[in-house]
Amino acid sequence: MRLAIALWLFTLCGFAHAQSETWQPSAGHEQVPIWPGTPPDSKPLPGPESVKTSKETIGGKTVVAIRNVSTPTMTLYRPPAGKENGAAIVVFPGGGFEILAMDLEGTDVCDWITQRGVACVLLKYRVPGEPYRWKCNCRPHNTALSMPSLQDAQRTLRLVRAHAAEWHIDPHKIGVIGFSAGGYLVAEVSTNFNRKTYTPLDDADKQSSRPDFAMPVYPGHLAMPNHTLNPNIAVTSETPPTFIVQAEDDDVDPVEDSLVYYTALKNTKVPTEIHLYAKGGHAFGLRPTAVPITRWPVLAEAWLVNIGMIPAN
Repeated sequence: MRLAIALWLFTLCGFAHAQSETWQPSAGHEQVPIWPGTPPDSKPLPGPESVKTSKETIGGKTVVAIRNVSTPTMTLYRPPAGKENGAAIVVFPGGGFEILAMDLEGTDVCDWITQRGVACVLLKYRVPGEPYRWKCNCRPHNTALSMPSLQDAQRTLRLVRAHAAEWHIDPHKIGVIGFSAGGYLVAEVSTNFNRKTYTPLDDADKQSSRPDFAMPVYPGHLAMPNHTLNPNIAVTSETPPTFIVQAEDDDVDPVEDSLVYYTALKNTKVPTEIHLYAKGGHAFGLRPTAVPITRWPVLAEAWLVNIGMIPAN
C-alpha cells in the first residue's frame, strides 16, 4: 500500500484528543529554551501551544503533532554510555511550517541515530511561520525564507557548538536532518549560514551556524515553477556534504524539489548523494514498512561513514 498517508491528511482530517498543553520529551530528557527571554521577531499566534495525536497511523504508529510554538526549545538525546563517537545531529521535524511532527520526524530520528553513537538535538522551532501564514491559511510566497524558523535553527547550531566540550561532541561533526518543511530548513541553514537573521545575544552567537553535513528528506519549497532552484538557496562551495531522499510519487512536495537542489549541489561540486524511489509518498519518516524507501537509514549510515562523520560498525 502506498505510503501517502501524509501528515497533511492529518491536518485536514483532524486529530484525536489533546494529550497535554505543551509537548514534553520522554523521561530523562529535558527541553531547554534556546533564547534567553523573548525570541527575536516574536509575533502573536492563533492560540496557545497544543499537542495532539493523529487518528491515522504511519508504520503502525500514530503521529504526535504540535501547534502554535512560541517558545522554541532544544532537547538533547545522548548515545548509550560507551557508544559516543563525537558526532551530533540537529533534527528539524516537518509540518509545513504550520505544525511539527515531533515523533515521526523527531524523536524517531533520535531513537535511531543515538544507537549509532551520534548525539541528537531535537529542535522544537517556532510555528506557524513563513512561508505559511495562519491568518489566511495560505502560502502566498512559497519559496520565502522560513522566518522565524531559520533564526531558531541558526541559534541551535551555535548553541550545540558552544556546548560541544560539555556534551562530548566534536564541533566539526555537527550536522542537520530535516523532513518536508524541515528539509527546506536544512537547505536554508546549509546555504544561509553567513546571513545575519538576528542580533547576537551572547558568546554562543560567536559560533558558526554552518552544519558539517546535511540530510534533507523529502524537502519542499526548493523548486521554482520553471524548475530552477529557489533563489533564497544559494549553493556555494561552502555548502556542506548532502544526502537527499525522496519518493517520485510524493504528492505533497514533488520530486523536482530534490532534483533541482541536487543539480545545484552537483554543479558546484558539493559532495552529494541522492536516493530516489518510485514509491513512498510523503511523510514516511523512518518507520519500516514493506515499501523499500523506508530502509533509507541504512544508506544514510553508510554515507555518514563514507564522509568520515561516524566510524564503521
